Amino acid sequence: MDARELKIPGAWEFTPRIFPDNRGLFLEWFKDDVFRATVGQSLTLTQANHSISAKGVVRGVHFAQVPPSQGKYVYCVAGAVLDVVIDIRVGSPTFGAWDSVLLDSVDRRAVYVSEGLGHAFLSLQDDSCVTYLCSTGYNPTGEFGTNPLDPALALPWPDDIELRVSDKDREAPSLEQAQAAGILPNYEECLRFYAGLRDEAATK
Repeated sequence: MDARELKIPGAWEFTPRIFPDNRGLFLEWFKDDVFRATVGQSLTLTQANHSISAKGVVRGVHFAQVPPSQGKYVYCVAGAVLDVVIDIRVGSPTFGAWDSVLLDSVDRRAVYVSEGLGHAFLSLQDDSCVTYLCSTGYNPTGEFGTNPLDPALALPWPDDIELRVSDKDREAPSLEQAQAAGILPNYEECLRFYAGLRDEAATK
């Protein structure tokens, strides 16, 4: 399995080795040793989510308060999605920037999104299936979002696909409004949180 950090520090792409034969194929889509060597910690799995989306569906931009927030290891089981990670950590050198990865059932990449980062994806095919391994469970009082159509973010949604956005996501604040409301994660707090996770992993 190969790994590379995205343009947004705290997000990584993982590309597995695929072993096809006349029966089908086999791959390891998550490996703790590779994850730990790359991220500096193990992924504590407390919840696994699964979504199925029609073509054009946008999910996000979602994030949670730090601590504890929610780290996500995102994998497309079937279909294809354009996965986007957004740096919404106030004070970060890359605040407001994003990077994207095509997750599909061909190359079968995965993306890890650290706590405090924003996450969204666009389904490029009908019935695209996405599985998320989550470091913490859903916390409705600590979950937030920003508008995926915010022109200031200029996320890379293709012009030739009609976007389908939930009312909740469409009515979410812009990044500027979310910052003014004080709901965005703080970069320095995120760094301290990441260091704590690495220190915890080093003692195990």
